[in-house]
Amino acid sequence: MSQAAPLVNAPGETAMLSEMLFQNWSGLARTLIVALLAYPALLLMLRLSGKRTLAKLNAFDLVVTVALGSTLATILLSESVALAEGLLALATLIGLQWIVAWSSVRSGFVADLVRSDATLLVRDGKICHGARRRERVTEDELLTVIRQSAANALENTGAVILETDGSFSVIPLNDEGKPGAYTHAGLERQTH
Repeated sequence: MSQAAPLVNAPGETAMLSEMLFQNWSGLARTLIVALLAYPALLLMLRLSGKRTLAKLNAFDLVVTVALGSTLATILLSESVALAEGLLALATLIGLQWIVAWSSVRSGFVADLVRSDATLLVRDGKICHGARRRERVTEDELLTVIRQSAANALENTGAVILETDGSFSVIPLNDEGKPGAYTHAGLERQTH
């Protein structure tokens, strides 16, 4: 029986592993200083721009939120991005989001460009298969959403709405077995 060779790292492998874990103190100091300046600046910009900036009411809002996080991470970790450049990028994203949100409130055309409508996927315990297929939601995914809700089963479900932000709202039938709230959500005209 042969013995396994002892695990010995080549000199280059040890240096590479060491550099992955720690490069130098100046890099750590830069990250700390930039974080201590960039994070409060981002908080101030978000506070000035208002709650709507991070509301995640539609896909556009989600993209902006992810872009802000990605930009902050780049500012903190990339030595090739100066703090001033990063703060300008954050301010630009927040400013553009503010302009789009402001414009969509005042213009139906802009609103239609940046947001989608909610979609009724279940009505009165019956799946709206056409809408489900258009939104690319499988029946299994839909039933999972229902099971995890207060309705608990398809036959107890007044409505399932795929909201504009991609989340699901499940409305159980009321005590009399009647649906209610979704008829006030502009979805009463949607059919199976």
